[in-house]
Amino acid sequence: MASSFAPPKLADFILTEKLGSGTYATVYKAYRKTDSREAVAVKVVSKKSLNKASMENLLTEIEILKTVRHPHIVQLKDFQWDSENIYLILEWCSGGDLSRFIRSRRILPERVARRFLQQIACSLKFLHEKNISHLDLKPQNILLSGSVLKLADFGFAQYMSPWDEQSALRGSPLYMAPEMVCRRQYDARVDLWSVGVILYETLFGRAPFASRSFAELEEKIRSDKPIELPAGARVSRDCRDLLLRLLDRDPDSRISFEEFFLHPFVDLEHMPSAESLGKAKELVLRAVQKDQEGERAAALSLYCSALEHFVPAIHCKMDQWKFSKISFHQKLGRFYLFPVKSLLWRCMFFIGQRQNIIHH
Repeated sequence: MASSFAPPKLADFILTEKLGSGTYATVYKAYRKTDSREAVAVKVVSKKSLNKASMENLLTEIEILKTVRHPHIVQLKDFQWDSENIYLILEWCSGGDLSRFIRSRRILPERVARRFLQQIACSLKFLHEKNISHLDLKPQNILLSGSVLKLADFGFAQYMSPWDEQSALRGSPLYMAPEMVCRRQYDARVDLWSVGVILYETLFGRAPFASRSFAELEEKIRSDKPIELPAGARVSRDCRDLLLRLLDRDPDSRISFEEFFLHPFVDLEHMPSAESLGKAKELVLRAVQKDQEGERAAALSLYCSALEHFVPAIHCKMDQWKFSKISFHQKLGRFYLFPVKSLLWRCMFFIGQRQNIIHH
């Protein structure tokens, strides 16, 4: 029996499987006709489904995605239109979304949740500096490409200065900040609440307001009861502190963006990135110089700082080496573990020397 599935036709692309659909759009996997190896995601928006507000949202989404380039934000490669549809050609992320990833594992170890949070925080910092609020942060709108997270679906995003306030409901109820639902007046800080819900869900397998019905959900949102972690929750002190500060019902008491980016659990300075190895090498060179000049305390401090960047550098390279002809363990030893062991021995040597000086 022939399938009734008939994706729309696009000049430069062949649309294949349907990935998902919403009120206004359907997303397909597609390939460029001139290069079948290049996969993309095509968001197809039916013009007939758009009202004035949704058209404005779509135009804002295109405008934002055209101007932002960031490793943790899905890239808009092109957009086209015809008499029936508007097409957004987006970067393909082969790992699906974070929601599916969480469901497949039920809960994530804190170290994994933290690495994911760092990537979300990195993209939010970039957006915050441009006065852009996402306003629909949830695991379904965070895609995976290997171990790299990318924010997607900017359909509700807005340009919002810190003092700007909005009143229109935006986003998904399970991830909406209480002030958006209860007061219908909110600002950019609603994104911080949503991040707290996402972190909670990665650690405990469900959102803090998970409910059987919308009525139950609304009751939980409107309650004054502070958010509590599940009984017996095993998380670090920094993780617990951040969760409770993100999930403060009062936006004026909630952690600020500046405090969030500097929080020790987020620790963007030591986030695994392409720059981690360069930072480590630079610190080692400075440490060697201090060592040669006889400034042992300064050298020790720099060596320890270098170690804090070497470890993230290892995490950053793991995915790149998985399918290499040279074994992962060979590369890990050659490029990272040998230098790290050397640094550890040097740090221990300095610490031993300092203890001998103190005892004498």
